[in-house]
Amino acid sequence: MNKKYVIYNERVIMMTPVQLTRKRFQSLVDTLGYADAVSFIRQFDKRIGNYTEERHQWLDKLSLGDILANIQQRQENSQGF
Repeated sequence: MNKKYVIYNERVIMMTPVQLTRKRFQSLVDTLGYADAVSFIRQFDKRIGNYTEERHQWLDKLSLGDILANIQQRQENSQGF
């Protein structure tokens, strides 16, 4: 995995690109609040279409159990961050 060096609290630490992205987003949330941070990020999203309608194409195929299992898997994968 490609790690980058970041200076944080006067210490140099190594982070993966995913960890760095999460840390950057958390900085936005801490500064702007969650809703404004998401709004800020969406300014740079060039996607087209209607997410509300399109999400049914993949969400309707999932059961509640599938969704909960996915959430649990993501939580287990992010334990190191």
